[in-house]
Amino acid sequence: MAWSKTLVLPFAGFCLQLATVAAEHGNHVEAAEQQGLPSAAPVIFHIGPLPVSNSMILTWVVSLLLVLAVRLGVRTMKDIPDGAQNFWEWVVEGLYDFLGGIIGADLVHKTFWFFASLFVFVVATNWFGLLPGVGTIGYGVAGEHGFHVTDPLLRGANADFNMTFAMSMVFFVLWTVWALQANGPMGFLKHIFGAKGGLSGFMGIVLMVVFFAVGLLEVVSILFRPVSLSFRLFGNVFAGENMLESMTHLGGAQLGWLTALPFYFMELLVGLVQALVFMLLTAVFTLLICSHDEEHGEDGSHH
Repeated sequence: MAWSKTLVLPFAGFCLQLATVAAEHGNHVEAAEQQGLPSAAPVIFHIGPLPVSNSMILTWVVSLLLVLAVRLGVRTMKDIPDGAQNFWEWVVEGLYDFLGGIIGADLVHKTFWFFASLFVFVVATNWFGLLPGVGTIGYGVAGEHGFHVTDPLLRGANADFNMTFAMSMVFFVLWTVWALQANGPMGFLKHIFGAKGGLSGFMGIVLMVVFFAVGLLEVVSILFRPVSLSFRLFGNVFAGENMLESMTHLGGAQLGWLTALPFYFMELLVGLVQALVFMLLTAVFTLLICSHDEEHGEDGSHH
């Protein structure tokens, strides 16, 4: 379809934006024989004052590959798609119909570019982090049990909290913009603090106080969402990569790949599920703030 081509530029801009804000000041691992993924992504080099970590390099690689794959797939649009065009149209149409059934046709038309890009980017980085060589090729030292990589050149992007928090903050900014566009400043405040129920008199005052207190709790919940979204994705990916490394060491040099193999396929599924969960949570949060309560007349009929 022609509209699938419009996903390319927003997708490219979104990926590059995420790659830019993912920079962090990671510390080098000093223990030569330390096992397990370090919590901080090591800095490989600097571009001026900007530290470039190994997880940041992986976001650049994945972003570039995705942009090239999409551009090559849709460079010659055909009425009867085949090959890469057929795959990308299947992805776009499937996500569009799936999200449309959850957040509605109007909202998905406005926000689809973000949610689809988010899903594709997260699942791609999750799976790319499972490729051989990611986390195992880089700088290190020779130890008692052989060469130990302390600063790998590539690291799973979502195993870096800076990356997941950056995506969550991008969503938070867009969520605020969409909420203000859908409700206006006063409508936005009324959506959070406004009393529901239509009661008047003394009970109406009581409800106003109650819903104002509920609104304060809602504000705390809204401000905490970027943190909860970040930790959910980061925790699952970080734990998965550490589990794979532990299973590899458990099997030793000869059978490490065999003991890790079942968990490898499980991580492929986890990578897909976590991308879906991240997309759905952001979409539902957007639906909740952009939906409007139906007005009721005194007779209970809808207006």
